[in-house]
Amino acid sequence: MPAVTVDNILTLPRLSPPGAESVSREVHTVSTAPKGFEGEGFPVRRAFAGVPLERLDPFIHMDQMGEVEYAPLEPRGTSWHPHRGFETVTYIIDGAFDHEDTHGGGGTITNGDTQWMTAGSGLLHIEAPPEQLVMRGGLFHGIQLWVNLPGTMKMSDPRYQDIRSGQVALLSSGDGGALLRVIAGDVDGHDGPGITHTPISLVHATVAPGARLELPWRRDFNALVYVLSGSGVVGPERRPIREGQLAVFGAGDHLEVAAGDRQDERSPSLELLVLGGRPIREPVAAYGPFVMNTKEELIAAFEDFQAGRLGVVPKQPRVRPALDVVADQPGHHVL
Repeated sequence: MPAVTVDNILTLPRLSPPGAESVSREVHTVSTAPKGFEGEGFPVRRAFAGVPLERLDPFIHMDQMGEVEYAPLEPRGTSWHPHRGFETVTYIIDGAFDHEDTHGGGGTITNGDTQWMTAGSGLLHIEAPPEQLVMRGGLFHGIQLWVNLPGTMKMSDPRYQDIRSGQVALLSSGDGGALLRVIAGDVDGHDGPGITHTPISLVHATVAPGARLELPWRRDFNALVYVLSGSGVVGPERRPIREGQLAVFGAGDHLEVAAGDRQDERSPSLELLVLGGRPIREPVAAYGPFVMNTKEELIAAFEDFQAGRLGVVPKQPRVRPALDVVADQPGHHVL
């Protein structure tokens, strides 16, 4: 997992140790993400499957994309599709993805980059691996997170943020055993570069074997820890957790995570996504690519999409579906 790292972690700012009155958050549940496929057929794990929305609020959905080693002509993406009423956050750990939307946003994100798209009132969007990755194959691994918007912001103008790996705030745990990449929000007084409509924090943490992380966390935020790879324990009760599992925490002031003394060769450290935010506490009406407050708003979103009011695919798009690239190769047929 390259993402972004440093040669000497001890040169980084360090987290403040929990105070005597700081309350460690207990673990409410640990769930295992089922595997499935998205878009044109790339493998995902549904990180939030089975978890009640009130425990996730303000988050709606999260997929771990990969980790997969593609052979030539195997990489897949999505076709053009609509969104309204929320934000999509795509964080690429390994590999690359091309993006384009009908509001002018887009580009290529690669190791450690984040594409933050506020769909707001609506747009069309496409994600696909670059032609080079399609032709050569290679490692691909990332996360896509859906962040809800409050009702007053669901029809706001779309916005695109291109967050490069070098922009994230880097922190160290007190003993140097954990590296934290703050993508968005405030962590112990250190701000990530992501600008959020809904107050959240998003962190990618790497915890060395046997190391322990005590992470200060805003009391008014919920707290979730998803294991990208490796294994360890979470909470003061030291509940076991492993790759593809999500821990939902209760109330308190800081999180506790520890990596197992032994990790496998493929995952030499415990890799975590730590996220939380201030709950919106509004009704959620979600179907497919639309996240609204009422059924009537969902119907209006579908009608606007069908009428072309969410945008029109450009005549000469910068990004094409990955299958188009494959189909252009002599002797290869897509069924």
